[in-house]
Amino acid sequence: MTYELEIQIEELRAELRNAVDGADRRQIQAELEIAQAELAIEAAEMDGLLEAEPPF
Repeated sequence: MTYELEIQIEELRAELRNAVDGADRRQIQAELEIAQAELAIEAAEMDGLLEAEPPF
């Protein structure tokens, strides 16, 4: 899933560069921040720094 998130992030960055309307820019920026956060979480999980499920 990491690869898909990286592709999504690049697509959102391209959309942000081309966005003219302020409302569109804010929406794209929010989506970009969410995708970047998801990627950071996945990277932390892969590195073993973050547990995917809470301990019992």
